[in-house]
Amino acid sequence: MITYKLGVVGLGEGRSIMSAALSSNRWELAKVCDLNPSLCEQRAEEFGFGNWTTDYGVLLSDPAIDVIAIYTPDQLHLTHITQALEAGKHVICTKPLLTSLEGSNELLEAVRKSGKRVFVGQSSRFFEPMIRQRADFEKGRHGDIQTVEAHYISDSRWFLDKPWSRQRGFSWMYNFMIHAVDLVRWYLPNVTEVTGYGIVSETSRGYALDTWDTMRLLVRDDQGRIGQISGSYTLPSLGTEVEPGIECVIRGTKGTSRAEYSNLRYHTHFAGEGRKTQSFEEMHDYYFRFEGKSHHAGEYQNYIEYFAECLDSGAVPLPDADEAVRTLALMAAIERTMKEGGKTVRIDNGLNFVM
Repeated sequence: MITYKLGVVGLGEGRSIMSAALSSNRWELAKVCDLNPSLCEQRAEEFGFGNWTTDYGVLLSDPAIDVIAIYTPDQLHLTHITQALEAGKHVICTKPLLTSLEGSNELLEAVRKSGKRVFVGQSSRFFEPMIRQRADFEKGRHGDIQTVEAHYISDSRWFLDKPWSRQRGFSWMYNFMIHAVDLVRWYLPNVTEVTGYGIVSETSRGYALDTWDTMRLLVRDDQGRIGQISGSYTLPSLGTEVEPGIECVIRGTKGTSRAEYSNLRYHTHFAGEGRKTQSFEEMHDYYFRFEGKSHHAGEYQNYIEYFAECLDSGAVPLPDADEAVRTLALMAAIERTMKEGGKTVRIDNGLNFVM
C-alpha cells in the first residue's frame, strides 16, 4: 500500500486536513505552512507536529512532498495551485477552486501541462448522510429524478470578523453557497438555465461588503429536471435541529431522500419500504473533532482516503478542475441572473451565457 506525503498551506481551515492526515495510514504529513508563525506554533502544540514554515516555497521545493493541500484565502488559490503544479505536485484545494471564471483557462492549461491531479475538497459530498444518499442514487432507488433541492443556511455573521473576509473578492456565494450549488450540480450536471434573486443585508453593508448574503435560485437541466438552491448567511437561524445548515433533497418517481448535515440524519421513502430515518450520531466525534461544529475533519478524512485511492488507480478524482470550472460557470450565471433582476440566463456547452 502506497503512503503519500502531504504538505499543507493555510493552517486555519488546514487544521482539519492536518487532523485527517495524521489519522490516516495512507498519508504522511510532511510539512505545513502559514504566513502567521504564531498559528504555526499553535498547530504544532495542538498536534505535536513541529515541521512548519512560513515560506510556501519551502513546501514547493521539497522533493519528498507528493501532494500540496491548499487552504489559503480563496483569492490566492489560482496562484498557489499553479505554483504547486509547476513544482510537480498533485493538488488538493478547498472550495471554491477560484473566485470566478477569470483565470479558469489559465488553470486548466496548467493542469494539462503538468500531468498532475487537481482534486477539489468539496467536503459536503463526503459527509455521512450525503455518502448514503449518493449510493442510493447510483443504485437507481429514486427512479427518474424530478427535482433536486439543496440549501446552505447559517447564521455566519461571526465570519465577518475574519480580516480576509472583508477584502476584495470575498463572496458569500463562492465561499458558502457553493456547497449547495455543488450538490445540485452533482445530480444535475447539465444545467442549461438559471433564474433567481439575491439580497445584500444591512449586516454585510455594515462591513462595507456589497455581496449577496441571501439568495434563492431555480435551475433546469437539459432533461427539464428542476433544481432549487438557497442560501442565507447574515440572518438569525432556527438552529440545526430545526433547520439543518446544509441539506440535499432528491425527489424521484420511485422515492425521495433527504440528507442532513450537522445532525447526521438521512431520511428516505423508497418504493416498498415506507418512511425511514437513519441516524449516524455515533459518528459525531469522527466528523466533528474540535470544539463545536465549525470544523468537520471527518469529511476531510473521507476525501483524502478517496484521493489516495484515485492516485493508486490513476482514476480522475471528482470533482476535478474541469468539473469545478463547470460549477464556476453555473455560479457566474447565478451572478448574472441576480444582477439582471431574475432574468433567465441560459448556459450552453461552451460555458457561454445567453439571456
